[in-house]
Amino acid sequence: MMIVMKEGATQEQIQAVVGRVESVGCSAHVSQGELLTVIGAIGERDRVTALGLEGAPGVDHLVPILKPYKLASAQFRKGERSVIEVDGRKVGGDHFTLIAGPCTVESREQTLAVARTVADSGAAMLRGGAYKPRTSPYSFQGLGAEGLRFLQEAKDETGLPVVTEVMDARDISDVAEVADVIQIGARNMQNYPLLSEVGRTGIPVLLKRGLASTLEELLMAAEYVLKEGNERVILCERGIRTFETGYRFTLDLLAVPALHELSHLPVVIDPSHAAGRRDWVKPMSLAAAAAGADGIIVEVHNEPEEAICDGPQALPTEEFADYAEQVRQVAEVAGKAVSTV
Repeated sequence: MMIVMKEGATQEQIQAVVGRVESVGCSAHVSQGELLTVIGAIGERDRVTALGLEGAPGVDHLVPILKPYKLASAQFRKGERSVIEVDGRKVGGDHFTLIAGPCTVESREQTLAVARTVADSGAAMLRGGAYKPRTSPYSFQGLGAEGLRFLQEAKDETGLPVVTEVMDARDISDVAEVADVIQIGARNMQNYPLLSEVGRTGIPVLLKRGLASTLEELLMAAEYVLKEGNERVILCERGIRTFETGYRFTLDLLAVPALHELSHLPVVIDPSHAAGRRDWVKPMSLAAAAAGADGIIVEVHNEPEEAICDGPQALPTEEFADYAEQVRQVAEVAGKAVSTV
């Protein structure tokens, strides 16, 4: 249930509604806009419908949310899109954000070299994996805490906020000291205890769609973060597994308008993992920008032929400036303001 307060409702009236919601064993999620305050009442349907808040002081009207994902639903924000700010960079709404960097943090020199290039060429955030989920247990699993230190140094030097993945709840505290955005990878999209723990950090979360997950399953996963009071969730389409074998994954660009219709949350695209080869990354990036995506997260490497992980899909640093400029032009044609600071 969405409880829309009247314009000018007092804090006492808002708190009274919150208290009423919590008194029946439901949780209340308060979202305050410039003019209106909306309170989401989340809990068992019978308890929510029996709140009896029609005509209560300060309450304008009630809106049932029919979707199973309540806080992620477009209804929750009454059609207003969420804009998530990360150290001055805006993601969502009319804003487009380019996130770039290596798939894996391999060394101090590599991390700093790539960070300097993407910072100088239009990226708003730096991506890089210190912990890596790999299909084979014998593959390189990431540098862990040492990789986080390299990312911190890159952030200190370039000023770029860091996007990095967490795979294990035991590593959250270490990752949270460095990350400006915590990434949840496709394989962990339905790791619900991890999602809840990450939600409690209050740090923005970039949630990747699972390899064979529906949009509803993605939004239900986002709900686990949102229900902990963390409203800053960014959805990421990174390609899904279909019957097609001509490329690694099918990049579902229809997910962009569909998710924008279903949810108020920003949607970014990962063309690198879907394509699996760098010559397909640029056309898919331009298509994503044209489709109205709120951003792109792309892999860049200073020596992709020597990369430990996913080198064939990484853009070389010397090509990144031209790539970023072309993406910027398409994003602006699609009506987005490109965030760089």
